[in-house]
Amino acid sequence: MGNPEAESWEVAVIGAGPAGLVLACDLARRGVRTLLAERGTGLFPGSRGKGVQPRTLEVLDDLGVAGGMLAGGGPPPVGLLWADGRPRGEHRMFDEPVVTETEPYGGAWLVPQWRTVRLLRDRLTALGGSVAYGRELTGLDQDADGVTLRFAGRPEPVRAAYVVGTDGGRSTVRRLLGIGMTGETVDPGPMLVADLRIADGALDREHWHIFPGEEETGFATACPLPATDVFQFVARLPAGTRVDPGPAAVRALVAERTHVGAEEVEEVRWASDFTVRAALADRFRAGRVFLAGDAAHVHSPAGGQGLNTSVQDAYNLGWKLGAVLRRGAPGALLDTYERERLPNAAAMLGLSTRVHRGEARRGRETQQLGLHYRESPLSRDVLPAGAALRAGDRAPDGRPGGVRLFDAFRGPHWTLLAVATPAPTGLPPYVRAVEVPSCAPYGEGLFLVRPDGYVAWAGSGETETGLRAWLKEWLAA
Repeated sequence: MGNPEAESWEVAVIGAGPAGLVLACDLARRGVRTLLAERGTGLFPGSRGKGVQPRTLEVLDDLGVAGGMLAGGGPPPVGLLWADGRPRGEHRMFDEPVVTETEPYGGAWLVPQWRTVRLLRDRLTALGGSVAYGRELTGLDQDADGVTLRFAGRPEPVRAAYVVGTDGGRSTVRRLLGIGMTGETVDPGPMLVADLRIADGALDREHWHIFPGEEETGFATACPLPATDVFQFVARLPAGTRVDPGPAAVRALVAERTHVGAEEVEEVRWASDFTVRAALADRFRAGRVFLAGDAAHVHSPAGGQGLNTSVQDAYNLGWKLGAVLRRGAPGALLDTYERERLPNAAAMLGLSTRVHRGEARRGRETQQLGLHYRESPLSRDVLPAGAALRAGDRAPDGRPGGVRLFDAFRGPHWTLLAVATPAPTGLPPYVRAVEVPSCAPYGEGLFLVRPDGYVAWAGSGETETGLRAWLKEWLAA
């Protein structure tokens, strides 16, 4: 087992991207001792995953960072098509957002990824957690009691009861587990993405500039990043091209694909290349080790599903690990992570590919508000046919009787929403009962809302024995 004075944690999260940070924040507020290990010397510096969907904003609202996301971002601008150095007309890339009482975040929101991870890092710090930088994982072994981890340059191993790999598409955790990925190359042409500061007047900041180009050369876009002085530049190159992300090459590519001169690119702040792939890990769990985020699924950036699906993975897993480690919930609860998230990730993967190929719009489906877990073993209801809401559905927001539901749900607790019916007494201390009058999105009855905002159990006041049986089965309450 190594030195008894060696580091010992309840959960080790490998990779401090959006998924790792969300998971670390959620575990921190549950009092779970967590190591968040990042191989780099700092957080991700680029804008890459800039599209944040409404369901993700709801998650970040629960974690206490939605205000920063709204202040540090903005709605996607209208596209502007260019040809031969002249504007040729506007193109609406996203459906018009619709804000309602039940869906307070009505559309996609653009926030550069570097800002998202900084906001999450700051929230983690406020919750008493931190990021351990310079921790490169080199070995991983499991036994009946936990997992032994080895990091480069550190002679003593680290022990953890559970490990979560959130270390990206080239995941070391996935490789050490021997879990394969099944997928395809969506586009054979390599891509370059860069954060650029461009001279005033070269491009306006009211549009998402689109340069279609020729089919054999590829397209380019320049999107102004809200609350910054930077554009995100993306270009597709012909298949077989070697991409040079160096500043001089990036400036030359901008000049080649747009009417902006190389000298008008005042700064190249960050640049990277990638190939558009769609791939899904064969499993999301092996014993005491889980995969989440890009370690479990790799998307086309079209439609903005990758980062958002990653956040949903972490949000699903956090409360389950907390329940097992802190409340003695049965280990079978952790089996539901793969059962729930793998099919949802597969669906979002397919959607990303369809958007990339022009077969689907960036509309309702990309907002992730319609995702559900109705087929999960955790979802159970005894409601009449045709009920407005079923177990496994996202619990909508609303203000019945002046009570804002998202405010009632916010936090690591469970919520028993009693709609137009009295709430039962004698509930476990971590289940907060909230009584409200009739509410159209819910109908009437009892709704047990999970910490991640989905309905676990639903029934009438006459069926509360079923509720207590559910709590006993899944939470040992």
